[in-house]
Amino acid sequence: MAGVSAAAAAGKIGSFLSKKPYAPPSWASHLYPVPSHTFSLGHFPTPIHRWNLPNLPNGTEVWIKRDDLSGMQLSGNKVRKLEFLMADAVAQGADCVITVGGIQSNHCRATAVAAKYLNLDCYLILRTSKLLVDKEPGLVGNLLVERLVGAHIDLVSKEEYGKIGSVALADLLKKKLLDEGRKPYVIPVGGSNSLGTWGYIEAINEIEHQIQISGDVEFDDIVVACGSGGTIAGLALASKLSSLKTKAKGLGYAMNTAEELKFVKDIAAATGIVLDPVYSGKAAYGMLKDMAANPAKWEGRKILFVHTGGLLGLYDKVDELSSLSGSWCRMDLEESVPRKDGTESHHRVITSLDLDSACRISSISLSGLIPYLACTFISMSSSRGIKASEFRGGKKESEGNLSEPEFAEQKRN
Repeated sequence: MAGVSAAAAAGKIGSFLSKKPYAPPSWASHLYPVPSHTFSLGHFPTPIHRWNLPNLPNGTEVWIKRDDLSGMQLSGNKVRKLEFLMADAVAQGADCVITVGGIQSNHCRATAVAAKYLNLDCYLILRTSKLLVDKEPGLVGNLLVERLVGAHIDLVSKEEYGKIGSVALADLLKKKLLDEGRKPYVIPVGGSNSLGTWGYIEAINEIEHQIQISGDVEFDDIVVACGSGGTIAGLALASKLSSLKTKAKGLGYAMNTAEELKFVKDIAAATGIVLDPVYSGKAAYGMLKDMAANPAKWEGRKILFVHTGGLLGLYDKVDELSSLSGSWCRMDLEESVPRKDGTESHHRVITSLDLDSACRISSISLSGLIPYLACTFISMSSSRGIKASEFRGGKKESEGNLSEPEFAEQKRN
């Protein structure tokens, strides 16, 4: 789209959820395979801003790339991969997609949403504990979204998952669906394969453009959480090929400690940025811990931290977070608190009016309509005049029609 900025092109009506040809950045055009198309599933570019973290080493700046704001029901970094993977699924004529992950997998939830955006069915194989595999999985966090959008969920135990493996489990379900006459497309764990990796090759292209527009910010390091590896693979490869030349530091996936959850709460209270407990929360915790232990290594450096999203995972940690969250109390009120103007509640509810009256009322300032708390236009062909009900103290006292002069007088009073 010559002469039109990427932001303007993204804002064009009808561009969201559209399929479009993909042109890689020049420094990545030699990679293979180059995707032919992509679907517009996210809100890009995501913003980058200064992150005022406490207790940083001297001269260290931390900036944050807000991929948690990528859209698609808080799907974070998963959106970037799925833009390429879902385009391939549609190109192959799929009518459904299959993917695998943990019981609170952000990727599985993102896949379920993306599938419904594109009118595809979604089948999820979710790993849970042996004690819970035969029980109702509930509606917490990612599961709530998955079930709301109608994803088909098959549960397996961690032991079964370890013994059989994600690839074989997906193939087993794929064969079953093929036998039923369906056309399934398998997306690997985390969307991490050569095609999904293009999501974060393109993210580096996006960051490169943001830096060029800003003109005064350059980054020495990129810090990101590492799960299935697709995100950091794309970042590392593209950083090496592009003009950024930053080092990418990946911090791994694991269970949460109480200290890490407290860190998530403390950072939210200090900066307003809410991190997820599994990915970005752990990565930021590890980064600041290393900065405290080895400040000389970080001094004077500009860090770009990629917030990969996953906020719905916090809902699965509410029991652990309850003792850390902010306090509350019942507001202390006297038995009788008078209204500010010293009068009882008195308002008139307009229930119907004709088209002429509607036009006249709409031209009156909002402040003049404050006593009229509700308007329902029952009939545009009703007789002239405004039908109104008068209420005092919550009780209906009278009902009648206001002529336009009466309405004007009521407004003045």
